[in-house]
Amino acid sequence: MKATLQNSFSLMVFGWSQIVIDIQPLVVMLTNKGELHGFSHTLLGATLIGLFGGLTGKHLGEFGLRFIRAPEYLPISWRVSFASGLIGTYSHIFIDSIMHSDVLPLSPFSTASPLNGIVSIDALHVWCMVSAVVGGLAWFVIKQIKRRSSRLRIG
Repeated sequence: MKATLQNSFSLMVFGWSQIVIDIQPLVVMLTNKGELHGFSHTLLGATLIGLFGGLTGKHLGEFGLRFIRAPEYLPISWRVSFASGLIGTYSHIFIDSIMHSDVLPLSPFSTASPLNGIVSIDALHVWCMVSAVVGGLAWFVIKQIKRRSSRLRIG
């Protein structure tokens, strides 16, 4: 996503929303109380958490980008922040729905988990790794092309 969308997608906000959506399962693991993948891993919960991630992630992401000295990705617009937060949470429950039988993305309207087990966990891990490598390579190539074209315009 980052490779193709460039500054129309914030990896910082995307990552932040991934952390926020797993706070509820973390609390359950620490306390042994509640459903491991409860409300936070439903479409309704993911929407609310994605909006929260977008609201809080804009400024956190900009701080992080300044900290790592990556000003070329600043500023993060509100539109990009909210879209990245929602993409983060929706993709999270999509993948978790395949992996974990207790993820009920359609709850409270349905207890169906239509994606559970559609591919093996090993195949899902391979797909995630391959997509990360392909995405990283695409990002690098696109960045090099942009860098060269900006040098040609300057020189």
